[in-house]
Amino acid sequence: MFELAEALAIAKSRQDVSAALAVLHPEMVLETPAFGTRACGLAENERILQRFFESFPDYDVVLEGHANTKDTLVCWGTARMTMTGDRFGVVPNGRRAELPVFISFAFNDDLILRERFFFDLSELCAQSGVSTDAVRRKLFGETSLAAA
Repeated sequence: MFELAEALAIAKSRQDVSAALAVLHPEMVLETPAFGTRACGLAENERILQRFFESFPDYDVVLEGHANTKDTLVCWGTARMTMTGDRFGVVPNGRRAELPVFISFAFNDDLILRERFFFDLSELCAQSGVSTDAVRRKLFGETSLAAA
């Protein structure tokens, strides 16, 4: 399991969408709660990865540890990335953010079936010099701030 997760981390760090897709199950579900995204299937995962790399062209993740059960793997490590473009409705400062990440994986047929990618959106925004409230409004709409 860890070898698949590490292969995915390496592919994503190279922004190599084809290599990332090669370790994903056809019914792959990728969830990123900080962005409110959920991608199902290979075509949608390809689209969401390409969009992510447009926003964070220097994305790099290093897995520093892991724990697993028979069918679940949890990894932790550090992601480094520079927010670019206007996807989030803000103008970032161009500095590279460094964030702790936690990733939960499930597997089927010797491929990654599910990935849940966790990081602190507020910390990403702070290091990128942008308002967390503005980014949350862009991602989740006006009502997200009332619920927070």
